[in-house]
Amino acid sequence: MSARTPLPRWADIVLLPLLNLALAFLVSGLVVLMVGENPLHAVQVIIYGAFGYGDGFGYTLYYATNFIFTGLAFAVAAHAGLFNIGGDGQAYVAGLGAIVIALALDQTHWLLAMPAAMIGAALVGGFWAFIPGYLQAKRGSHVVITTIMFNFIAAALMVYMINRVLKPATTMAPESATLAVGGRVPQLRQFFSFFGYSPVNLSIVVALLALVFVYVLVWHTKLGYALRTLGQNPSASRYAGMSNSRLIMIAMTISGALAGMVAINEVMGVQNRLVLDFVAGSGFVGIAVALMGRNHPVGILFAALLFGALYQGGQELQFVIPGVTREMIVVIQALVILFTGAMEGLFRPALERTFMLFSPEQKARAVSVSTAESES
Repeated sequence: MSARTPLPRWADIVLLPLLNLALAFLVSGLVVLMVGENPLHAVQVIIYGAFGYGDGFGYTLYYATNFIFTGLAFAVAAHAGLFNIGGDGQAYVAGLGAIVIALALDQTHWLLAMPAAMIGAALVGGFWAFIPGYLQAKRGSHVVITTIMFNFIAAALMVYMINRVLKPATTMAPESATLAVGGRVPQLRQFFSFFGYSPVNLSIVVALLALVFVYVLVWHTKLGYALRTLGQNPSASRYAGMSNSRLIMIAMTISGALAGMVAINEVMGVQNRLVLDFVAGSGFVGIAVALMGRNHPVGILFAALLFGALYQGGQELQFVIPGVTREMIVVIQALVILFTGAMEGLFRPALERTFMLFSPEQKARAVSVSTAESES
């Protein structure tokens, strides 16, 4: 049996995700067809709802902002060989760092409150991810298990903090005090009327800067090279004199800090207060975003836009086509996550065989065989 030939870089990053996405939409179309609706019309509604007008496009960018942060968080850990499933919990507890600083500075100006709250959110989110990293590096506890458990701990902690510590005595709702104008991140509609009443805010700029930061960190720094070495071959990194335990803790801390930026988007940019479950599962969607984007910032950007469009376009679909219920929208989103995330390698063996047939070695072998046959 011949050895498998790795896919070309462009095929691995572009062609394979597109095939997975096409299959996901095909199966989703069959689901829509089963309830008696036109799949092509449903696709048109989704595209228009996500990109066809200012409010819809703004909501798409708003969702994509969260997915960029959580996708990058997963990608940084993945490059170090770590499967961080705790993005949801890390983003959730980071809300504490964001709201405490934002409330303290909301009488000043957002130019002061936003950077300070970003540091607070990054510190809390990074610390929440550092603990599982420390447990794996020093105690051998697998990071998958610990990050899952820390999601539950984060949920319980936040219920206590919001209801027993941060909730004002004058309100019955489980939420913190509302931020004054100086503690809020400006929404883009304040600068561009095109975005209507959508909640997209300046956190989208932070997300784009985070994409550049991760690219430079992973591929153009000594630390990034060490993280990738650890992820590819821990024995080689140890043999080269690197401290694997130190790198694990650093990777998880950076991962948690990136996930913590979701709190800036939600707490300061949209809710203007700390509320329960503001993360809304974006940490888990970020895993699919990172897998679909091959843990590369450019791929994560496009994957986040795709999932943002699915979220916003799905809501539009419910209003335009009443036969497509909220549950069906969740099914469609789940199918996309399934085929682009969990089953992302479905077409890989077939593609590898196809590209192997057209490789220079195979062409040369075919020519030699045909020549030998003609001579005989």
